[in-house]
Amino acid sequence: MVTTSLFNQQLGPASSRDQQEIDNFSAQADSWWDPSGPFAPLHRLNPTRVRILADLFAGHFCRSLGETGPFSGLSLTDVGCGGGLVTEPFARLGFDVIGLDASEENIATARGHAEVSGLKIAYHVGAPEDKNSPDGPFDAVVALEVVEHVSDIRTFIDSLTEKVGPNGILVLSTINRTLKSMALAKLAAEYILRWVPAGTHTWSKFVKPSELTHHLSHSGFTVRAIQGMGYDLATGEWQPCDDVSVNYVIAAVRT
Repeated sequence: MVTTSLFNQQLGPASSRDQQEIDNFSAQADSWWDPSGPFAPLHRLNPTRVRILADLFAGHFCRSLGETGPFSGLSLTDVGCGGGLVTEPFARLGFDVIGLDASEENIATARGHAEVSGLKIAYHVGAPEDKNSPDGPFDAVVALEVVEHVSDIRTFIDSLTEKVGPNGILVLSTINRTLKSMALAKLAAEYILRWVPAGTHTWSKFVKPSELTHHLSHSGFTVRAIQGMGYDLATGEWQPCDDVSVNYVIAAVRT
């Protein structure tokens, strides 16, 4: 699937930026909120992502999703926020939200849409490891469909975990590196179904859950949950599932 945002352009000894990825998404920044445009797959995936994350957060913070603004009083940063497809739903659910993206064009789109929507969301341009990026600590840190677009996963994960508060939670979603994901997320999505522009993904940059678990452990985090997401061709809808061979969500907490 397409992702929100990205990182290269070295600012220090280590950077997660990949400038080609940033440029690719910047060129499409005006289309983030077009449900039939290049980000149409994310629009179809987004309700399922938000539902899975909301359930994880409700369990972790002992909140009821039946209440108005269930996450009021909690902070969340969306790293690689793109045009704000995830920041806006969680702002509506009560989180005090900060969006971060390495593309100035993405952030401009996100700010404009939030203003039109009447939502108070703080957006910043940059990568999570930048010295001037919002430090936190945050109750929740999310990076959805981003890790497969960065140049240095270890730097990226380390910078995310540093932003998580003592009792906070980190949630990532990405694509597994399997033969099934090569067939579906790369070949079918880009060249057969034309869901996303050709070249959107590099299969070798897909990340196995075991690899993310290793990086998280190195940063002092323990995986709490792994959830698959599957696409139903018959209904055209995404659903949570047990199969993590293509798209999956992983949640971790400080050990």
